[in-house]
Amino acid sequence: MSMFMVVAALLTLAALGILVWPLLRRRQDLPPAWPLVSLVTLLIIGGGVALYPTWSNWNWSEPAAAADSPAAMVGRLARRLEKQPDDLQGWLLLGRSYSVIKQHSLAVRAYQRADKLAQGRSAEALLGLGEALIEGGRGEAGGPAGRLFEKALEIEPNSIKALYYSAVAAGERNELPLARARFARLLEGNPPEGVRNVIEEQLRALDAMSAMAGPAAAGAAAATAPSAPAAAAVRIPLRITLSAGVAGKAKAGAPLFVLARIPGQRGMPLVAKRLEAKFPQEVELLSTDAAMGGSGFTAGQELEIEARVANGGSAISASGDPFGVVRLKAGTKDRVGIEINQLKP
Repeated sequence: MSMFMVVAALLTLAALGILVWPLLRRRQDLPPAWPLVSLVTLLIIGGGVALYPTWSNWNWSEPAAAADSPAAMVGRLARRLEKQPDDLQGWLLLGRSYSVIKQHSLAVRAYQRADKLAQGRSAEALLGLGEALIEGGRGEAGGPAGRLFEKALEIEPNSIKALYYSAVAAGERNELPLARARFARLLEGNPPEGVRNVIEEQLRALDAMSAMAGPAAAGAAAATAPSAPAAAAVRIPLRITLSAGVAGKAKAGAPLFVLARIPGQRGMPLVAKRLEAKFPQEVELLSTDAAMGGSGFTAGQELEIEARVANGGSAISASGDPFGVVRLKAGTKDRVGIEINQLKP
């Protein structure tokens, strides 16, 4: 707009010159032309200023775009780095900035440049790159992003962020003892209460998963322990199906977890089973299928049953896992259907 005003002013002066020059070249027998020149100048300039806001299509009431909006600041930083391509801290800042404004693909490129400049020795670049890949839907904690987190932890063994992400990644790779050890280290740092609750819930879930991950050991223990009469076990007959809407999101070879909880209760389930993910599948969940630390359930107890395909192989719920939920009372004789028709947020 400022350039337009300069050009408009120059054109106005040119127009005035064309009109005023003949008036100033008066003959000796005529009165001075200065009054007429002044009048013409006033009409052209004053009229233009008065009429332009009315006749133009410029929105004079709309505030100008903020020069320091997040997008504008990120743009200036990116242009500066074009001239200073070896500024490591600048590329790290650009990666963080792109992540803030949800430009994850550009954040990936910025962090890759930072990682290259740091020759693979910047934990911040590795962690930022892993986060950007996951947020942009281009990776999972248990895959390439997980390897970045592991490398970041090697560089900075006491990094809270690296410990957390690498613990999640270890859980998704089904490396349960390693995941548990890392979450336990996070607790040693005396985190705030809200963070502590999250970590403790992860530890309980890992303990439950450890109980389900070793069916051979569980079977051996059951063979040597006195068994209760079959009539003592409360049964929940289930039929599990997978809807066409989420079938494409279930990874081939991923396990199926069937869990029973008290409705609204988080943490370790009362009972749990790890099964092959084939559909439709008929299952009997028994009160004797108690998870480690679980208490089983009793006849008539209201339960929430969840069937979930664990894409990462983990009993810990992960974003994108297909699942279905149903509420029922334990001990029902009718087979209850659970349709897996949702994805974990």
